[in-house]
Amino acid sequence: MRAYEIIHAKRDGRPLPADAIAALVDGFTRGEVPDYQMAAFCMAVFFRGMDDGEVRALTEAMLRSGDVLDLSDIPGAKVDKHSTGGVGDKVSLALAPLAAACGVKVPMISGRGLGHTGGTLDKLEAIPGFRVDLPVERFRALVREVGACLIGQTARLAPADRKLYALRDVTATVESIPLIAASIMSKKLAEGIDALVLDVKVGSGAFMKRPEDARALARTLAAIGRGMGKRVTALLTAMDQPLGRAVGNALEVAEVLELLRGGGPADLRAVTVELTAEMLLAGGVAAELAAARAAVERAIADGSGLAKLEEIVAAQGGDVAAIRDPSRLPRAADPYPVPAPAAGFVQAVDTEAVGLAAVALGAGRARVEDPVDPAVGILVERKLGDRVERGEPLCLVHHGPRSEPRERIVARLAGAYRIGPAAPAAAPLFLERMA
Repeated sequence: MRAYEIIHAKRDGRPLPADAIAALVDGFTRGEVPDYQMAAFCMAVFFRGMDDGEVRALTEAMLRSGDVLDLSDIPGAKVDKHSTGGVGDKVSLALAPLAAACGVKVPMISGRGLGHTGGTLDKLEAIPGFRVDLPVERFRALVREVGACLIGQTARLAPADRKLYALRDVTATVESIPLIAASIMSKKLAEGIDALVLDVKVGSGAFMKRPEDARALARTLAAIGRGMGKRVTALLTAMDQPLGRAVGNALEVAEVLELLRGGGPADLRAVTVELTAEMLLAGGVAAELAAARAAVERAIADGSGLAKLEEIVAAQGGDVAAIRDPSRLPRAADPYPVPAPAAGFVQAVDTEAVGLAAVALGAGRARVEDPVDPAVGILVERKLGDRVERGEPLCLVHHGPRSEPRERIVARLAGAYRIGPAAPAAAPLFLERMA
């Protein structure tokens, strides 16, 4: 089947044979299928979906587009974690060193910002000098010697997903369970992991707005992983407001450093500890969750998690001085407030709108080739249930030379908040565990 025929068949809702999907992915990877045809295919999948066999075929084709690492010669269980994306979700930056400090090997291949959500690679590159483009041989060496390595997709690891990931970001085809699942699992299975912990976000700042959609995605991801012989655990976590206070790359790195020094926002710490504990359990380092949580808390309290982050940063070319002194991270001058339009309690936050405001500041991309400004972002001053007086700041905006005008950003962010006379009922941070 030619690319046109494959697009036509999916547009009309007809199932695709595995060899057609493999041919399309192979042609796209080698540059024979142009971006505009792959974008059309993604839009067809967005509206028509894929059955389980098609999703497996797509994942397998993307996985086999490059090398699949064999880390079996490295002692210890190799475990990774993946988040489906949220606003202010900087968990990986703390989780990887904490898990490594507790004895789990963490080979982590991450992505850049996607739509309104931030990307781990963009956050890491806010650390001056940090390299996410290491060759596979160096990646293997650091997993063995340091216990963790965080990189992007190389030319040899899931190259089809690297190209498709960037294309989905700018063609409004992100929120598709088949495309999300194939993207995540092709990267993760290429790492040579033994187990995977999934953080499936649910709410206004997530790609999955409804719990039933998040469960469907978690089941799809787990089925792919287990079909390849991997242990998979999924947590459904709330994303009805930004996680922590910081939204924006350098701001989020600074907040991670607060956490690893024993502080930081309570919600960020809770999610980080729980997901890291699941990694210890999956990796056989702890026999049950209570012991795993206690081990992670010790790694925060005794500073071993922070020390491991410094070791990772040094090994990947980053400026360790910026970890010890966060004022050396990129900083925006003269942040301005977003005043509350009325007095009352924060009843709801359109978290996706907050993420899009960060993109408008320059913290994310509107086009594949757009640069990211590591210094810009948003510090959230009021969260769900907080009392605010009229004129008090809802957020502080760190802006840069490429940011949208102040009045437009203020309008975006003020419009993202709903303020009313009564505080909302407290909502759980953890919705479900699927093991």
